[in-house]
Amino acid sequence: MRVLVVSAPLTGHLLPMLPLAEALWDAGHDVLVATGGDAMAADTGDLPVIDIARDLSFPRIAARCMAAHPLDARAEIAGTAGTRMVARLFGTVNEELADGVVTVVEQWRPDVVVHEPLAVAGAVAAARHDLPTVLLENSLFDGPALVRATAGSKIMQRALRRHGLEERGLPKPEVVLTTAPRSVVGEREGLPMRPVQRGGGDVPAWLRVPSDAADRPRILVSRSTVPGPGADPMPAALAAAAEVDAEIVLVRPEPRIERRAAGKVRTVGWVPLVDVMPLCAAIVHHGGAGTSIGALAAGIPQLAVPGPGDRRHNAELVARRGAGLAGKVTAEALRTLVADGELAANAREVRTEIEAMPHPEARVPAVAALVL
Repeated sequence: MRVLVVSAPLTGHLLPMLPLAEALWDAGHDVLVATGGDAMAADTGDLPVIDIARDLSFPRIAARCMAAHPLDARAEIAGTAGTRMVARLFGTVNEELADGVVTVVEQWRPDVVVHEPLAVAGAVAAARHDLPTVLLENSLFDGPALVRATAGSKIMQRALRRHGLEERGLPKPEVVLTTAPRSVVGEREGLPMRPVQRGGGDVPAWLRVPSDAADRPRILVSRSTVPGPGADPMPAALAAAAEVDAEIVLVRPEPRIERRAAGKVRTVGWVPLVDVMPLCAAIVHHGGAGTSIGALAAGIPQLAVPGPGDRRHNAELVARRGAGLAGKVTAEALRTLVADGELAANAREVRTEIEAMPHPEARVPAVAALVL
């Protein structure tokens, strides 16, 4: 079986798809990953990758969409735009990707296409050639809702017209794989699959020592890889550090923050969060889906700062589940994060729930059954 895996051209979109792609590869199937942009720098191991976004500039598209729709842009920055801006933004991205993915399908001839919710170009290419599709959710947002919003955007209709799909639209995926724990997001259609994050890499010896929650618990502070409003909670964490009896560790701080942090808190360069989070009492972060899900899988409380895109959505879901806090980084919030036993217990409950979800290897037969 040949499987084409299609991701939007962003690292955070591709990484959650790799465990299933690797499971298919390890099971003996041919796999080709189609993505682009900064995702081309991701470690994909033995998986072959093709760049379908060589001329696409995500920052350019984002700036253009924001300028054209200032009211929605303001709501998007606040995290209250729902799917309005994401549909415009990723509708534009996928309109530019669609022809390239169709060409890959024509030349490589896969048997099935696996795509994420914001890579509907994969669904367009599959529909053009009557191939079955697998929708692989890669965030806490409802995947089918994102597909409908993106495919329904005005600009994406151009791609549907070009490929003869305007009348019938995109068919529903034959399989939906959902990686979000249901106690956090509610009931979802589709097959649950454990969200597996890849580790590996160097971790300093001092950071490999587990945090002692009873004596100066360790609080990890991480920032987004994508710049923008609310992307870096480190300045606020640094300002509050003197009032908190905890070991605060800033991961990949910007140079100006690292200089200010000297002698006040600890800093570390790039480390695999999936390996480090279980060694910490809590984490503070920007609210991104990958870090939110990673903290849930690690079973540690998190303070997620509501922000643009799905960050407010993620933060509020975590807080509603009682597995963390949503809001500004303050000394009081940091103290609560490591002292509230109920937060810790709820976080551990979600970890147990995630550990009970089927591993990506267990979903390989569901994909293979589509071409039997």
